[in-house]
Amino acid sequence: MQLTEILKPGAVRSLGQVTSKKRLFQELADLAHAEYGLNATEVLDALQERESLGPTGVGQGVALPHARLHGLHTVVGLFVRLEKPLDFDAVDRQPVDLVFGLLAPESSGVDHLKALALVSRTLRDADLRAKLRANDDPVALHAVLAAQGIKAA
Repeated sequence: MQLTEILKPGAVRSLGQVTSKKRLFQELADLAHAEYGLNATEVLDALQERESLGPTGVGQGVALPHARLHGLHTVVGLFVRLEKPLDFDAVDRQPVDLVFGLLAPESSGVDHLKALALVSRTLRDADLRAKLRANDDPVALHAVLAAQGIKAA
């Protein structure tokens, strides 16, 4: 599995002022609706429900919110770069500015876990994070992520 298999170019955004997790999740839900035709309300509810189990901020300014959805047939990704870091209750207590959301079919077990592992591994790379933080153009952000996926293959 590569990032380009789960992340469409149009599912990448750079956002200005996002003031809360709930607002961020709404942005992710709207993006999932626009790019994958998913019901934004269901996506928002699923992301919030998962987050209520424990924060998905993994450290180094990165969050990996994820959820399972009924009716989805494949794992899909959403990437958002925040211009202003957001408090996310991350494990290292640092604010988050790089957010990779994953949505998976309700019944997917291994594929969801493989996708989470791939994204986590990819975003652990300090050079990659620096490149993502240096760009605000969605096309450039997708290109940086796609190139990383090719290197990791």
